[in-house]
Amino acid sequence: MIAVIPEKIRQSLQCRRQQFAEIDADTRQFLENLDQITQRQLDTCWGGSDYAADLCLRKPELLKTLVNNGQLLQTLAKAAIQQSLNDKLSAATSEEELAATLRQFRHYHQLRIIWRDLNRLADLSETTSDLSNLADCCIDSACNWLYKRLCESLGTPYGASTPESDPVPQQMVILGMGKLGAGELNLSSDIDLIFCYPNKGETKGATRSLDNQEFFVRLGQKLITALDAKTVDGFAFRVDMRLRPYGQSGTLVLSFAAMEQYYQDQGRDWERYAMIKARVVAGDIRRGEELLKTLRPFVYRRYIDFGAIDALRDMKRLIHREVSRRNMQNNIKLGPGGIREIEFIVQSFQLIHGGRERRLQERSLLNVLSSLEALGYLPQAASQELSEAYHFLRNTEHALQAVADRQTQTLPATTQEYDRLAWIMGYDNQQAFQQALDHHRERVTYHFEQVIRDPDAKQSSHEESGNDWEVLWSARRRPEEEIELLQRHGFTDPETAHRRLMDLRDSKVLKTVRRQSADRIRQFMPALLQTVSHAEDPDQALNRVLPIIEAVLRRTAYLVLLIENPHALEHLVKLCAASPWISEQVARHPVLLDEFLNLGNLYTPPNQEALQDELRQQLSHIPEEDLESQMEALRYFKMAHVLRLAAAQVTGTMPLMKESDYLTWIAQAILKEVLGIAWNQLTARYGHPMETPDKPCNPGFIILGYGKLGGIELGPGSDLDLVFIHSGGANLSTNGEREIDNNLFFTRLGQRIVHILTTATASGQLYDVDMRLRPSGNSGLLVSSLPAFEKYQENEAWTWEHQALVRARVIAGCPELASRFEQIRATTLGTSRDLSELQKDVLDMRRKMRDNLGTKETGAGTRPDTWNENHRFHLKQDVGGIVDIEFITQYAVLAWSHTCPTLLKWSDNIRILEELEQADLLPAQDCQQLRDIYQSYRKTLHLRALQKLRSSVPADQFQKERGVVIAIWDQLLLTKTLADNTSG
Repeated sequence: MIAVIPEKIRQSLQCRRQQFAEIDADTRQFLENLDQITQRQLDTCWGGSDYAADLCLRKPELLKTLVNNGQLLQTLAKAAIQQSLNDKLSAATSEEELAATLRQFRHYHQLRIIWRDLNRLADLSETTSDLSNLADCCIDSACNWLYKRLCESLGTPYGASTPESDPVPQQMVILGMGKLGAGELNLSSDIDLIFCYPNKGETKGATRSLDNQEFFVRLGQKLITALDAKTVDGFAFRVDMRLRPYGQSGTLVLSFAAMEQYYQDQGRDWERYAMIKARVVAGDIRRGEELLKTLRPFVYRRYIDFGAIDALRDMKRLIHREVSRRNMQNNIKLGPGGIREIEFIVQSFQLIHGGRERRLQERSLLNVLSSLEALGYLPQAASQELSEAYHFLRNTEHALQAVADRQTQTLPATTQEYDRLAWIMGYDNQQAFQQALDHHRERVTYHFEQVIRDPDAKQSSHEESGNDWEVLWSARRRPEEEIELLQRHGFTDPETAHRRLMDLRDSKVLKTVRRQSADRIRQFMPALLQTVSHAEDPDQALNRVLPIIEAVLRRTAYLVLLIENPHALEHLVKLCAASPWISEQVARHPVLLDEFLNLGNLYTPPNQEALQDELRQQLSHIPEEDLESQMEALRYFKMAHVLRLAAAQVTGTMPLMKESDYLTWIAQAILKEVLGIAWNQLTARYGHPMETPDKPCNPGFIILGYGKLGGIELGPGSDLDLVFIHSGGANLSTNGEREIDNNLFFTRLGQRIVHILTTATASGQLYDVDMRLRPSGNSGLLVSSLPAFEKYQENEAWTWEHQALVRARVIAGCPELASRFEQIRATTLGTSRDLSELQKDVLDMRRKMRDNLGTKETGAGTRPDTWNENHRFHLKQDVGGIVDIEFITQYAVLAWSHTCPTLLKWSDNIRILEELEQADLLPAQDCQQLRDIYQSYRKTLHLRALQKLRSSVPADQFQKERGVVIAIWDQLLLTKTLADNTSG
């Protein structure tokens, strides 16, 4: 304590010291023998807490024991507190003795905790944890003591028998709510509890059986009395049971089934808010955790839930009214800028985003606050200010409650008491303390208003226009007036727009939604129409946004997100107007609306390292055994980042090469994590496959990317061409208890990877996977050993398979095995070939592809009228298109890499063409033209994909480019002398 002790406190301390010394000679000697540091700490404790001083005067042995055993200077583990209480309760033979022991035990530890808190020997976290541990131990020990004796007199409660199992004994489960549940109990707090039990049944072992519920109601009543009743020793803990289902009018104890039914059917928003903090504090811990896991979907919705903010606002309004009515402005918990506002800020983010962000499914306020900063939901400055304010206000709360061990959060009304509070908090006078308090409360209020402000409280600059749209949506005008309004606001086909709106307004779905949903839609539609009316093409914008609205009519929490975030609505309309692909994706997966909350991230996708790290962090908070959640997280990750790519493309902030890089990075990040998930699941079941009898594989497996993935040229909607290779030893097995043959292990590993990638969940599938490029195609093994792969490439592979190998590279897996694969690839591709045979094979394969995949009407661009604008040119498959350029680079690698190994460095066409130019194997002008044309084709394909258009364009487009490609193709692959001369 750095502040000077106020004179009134000093006088009081002198009086108390004299009283303590006069108890007896031993006590006086004890006081005189205290060292200087302990003397100062005693002054701080007694000066700040009348309760502690009076307790020491009544029971001096408590202070003596604490000083002598050193526990005033120690952090006590929960297990030590529990053991100490159990030892004391072992001597209790009646409920009266149980109650007395609990109260005396609480006094002892309350003195210890107040001493450490006021002297700042313990920080806020330790104090609240210590208090919560003390409550947990008292509840659990008292419950166990009472349960044992009730079983002796009433019989032991058993669950009902089932065909699968015999009945088992039942124990009560006690949920701690509020600050107890969060482990953040204050110095003189009520404990909010909910009692429940696993299954219906009846007691056994007594003369008369009781229904389980009746047994546990009696147990609950006795437990409340043991903790709450006021005796000569005071109380142990004030118990509040009002948070249970149905509140005070509800049954004291419910079965798990009844609890689940209640929260599913009748759970209200404020109960979701309360359940965030729920924790099993006593009784059957394991079964209690199972219950909380079952109730988690009630608390944390799988979708973003901005509707939670409305509920929090309503709760806050009620509290504000109560504060004003009862003149509670000086209440540091409920008043403006108080503790409750910090709790509201944090818990609003938990309710909104906690279903998807596992890091937010946390009870500790300060831990969540830190996660909100790390996840980007709160700026660092806001997080720091709220954390500092929370520490200050909670320490102030403890200082107020330590005075008389009374539950209060109201600032003192007298100068003397205010001076004492300022002194306890380390300030020389109350003015300095008040200044610090006002600063913290002002910052809390500011941040509270930023997060939970009511958008209706602000007047829109377009209020008149907004009223027009409100009148239209509420059907207060004649149809012709509504159509005229649409026309006046820029709709070129107002009749069609009006018809679409009326179909929605009068739809059966809208007439059957809940009242809350109808209110949200009524609030949202005018805002949407106003935003759409400012679009460059209002008709198109409306057509593309309405499917999203129709998709969420029964999940209107998504609309609240857009109501709460007008900028998000503006950008949604803007992007949907520009791209039907974006509109379709958001309509199919409304959870993507969450991405519009952070516009900075939306338009600036991360780099490769950050992308991988983001996915790893998202998966790290999901239990390894929860494959369903892992698959959903992977799918959301892909959808969100492809949306970001589309947004960046629409706004022109990302060049083509970066688009393909980004799409490829997304796939790579996913494949690395999918391999890890599949590997962990299989090794947990079978152990590790063995590379040699003494060396396990770790993992001895690689995923090869072929085609566009291998060439770093993925486009929107591209599938993945994959090949799997392993290095497991032949005729060896895994080293687990359930050992299986290595080949079977790796086959199952490959199957699991494909399953994770291709299974259609609620969020769709990750990718289509094509495994046909593996050795022997569909008839070959799903996973090849490295020697088998090498042998196949050397002896059996067709030329087109070596062409495909040009674009192959390792995406994920074992670095050592990857290096060995690269050597095989280089050896295979670098083999000297007969160029006439190579030309023939390449031309034959290209002809087959054109015949099967090119434009039928023009013979894939080979007929004389192929350039007519009435025909189509397939950008990929027709003559002069993308595949021709790819075949040129592949032919060049196979033809010349034995004398120019730098061609083997890359798997993508652009850099191979650069190497061809550097090595003077093709004219520089040809290489530059091929690069430019290739990128132009791919850019067009990407744009058309986002516009939901086909890969063919009118045949009068790209005529010059096609001519250039055809000329280079003819020169390279139809002119024998060039091939012969180059080979020589």
